[in-house]
Amino acid sequence: MSSSEQQTSASVPSVWTRPRRQKEQPALSQEQIVAAAVRLLDAEGIEALSMRKLGTEMGTAATSLYRHVANKDELIELVVDEVYGELQLPEAGGPDGWREALSQGGHSLRDMVLRHPWVASVLGQVGLSHLGPNLIRMSERMLKLALSAGFPPGEADLAMKAVISYVIGATTSEASYLSLLARSGKSEAEWLESLLPAAEAALEDHPMVKDHASARHGQDPARMREEIFDYGLQRVLDGLAARLGRS
Repeated sequence: MSSSEQQTSASVPSVWTRPRRQKEQPALSQEQIVAAAVRLLDAEGIEALSMRKLGTEMGTAATSLYRHVANKDELIELVVDEVYGELQLPEAGGPDGWREALSQGGHSLRDMVLRHPWVASVLGQVGLSHLGPNLIRMSERMLKLALSAGFPPGEADLAMKAVISYVIGATTSEASYLSLLARSGKSEAEWLESLLPAAEAALEDHPMVKDHASARHGQDPARMREEIFDYGLQRVLDGLAARLGRS
């Protein structure tokens, strides 16, 4: 990181730029707070998260949490980095194995976001998230994959970010859809079936879209979402392979 970047980072309030307390209250730790926050977010979504609500869930006062986490913004930085620690990223794949390794990494990132749909709604407001230890480890591993594929150092970072950008973009809309589905109280198949009359009416004057939708009717929606995601990911990897001059 350049000196100018260090100065910018230091000027932005973040859990990653302030010294951590040397002594922590024995009955409570930052790790416990983060784990409880992830459970709350998974159960009720980002709208339910507040220091007061979290304190109640943990059976303590919000003031106790502030000894370890300065505010809600810091808490969001911490929980985002925590779930990024779930990613399963293969070792560098080399000239022959890089594509499969990056594909596995992309699917692991998608799986994480879909396990924690609230992540999609906070990725644009997590401050200096790139300083989190789990995010740094993910970036390091994916950078190694891109370098092992044969990309020069200056381009390896761009190749890595191209994959991550596709995955985050695709899963953000998918996570939003799944959050809407969860609020409906129905299974995905039930919810889609309930929308069928309205969809048929809306598509009446659009025969190509209607035929396409009819061909998909009755298929496993989760499998279709997986196929759609993987198709896009493979096309991104096709582009990277073409850039390397390999099939």
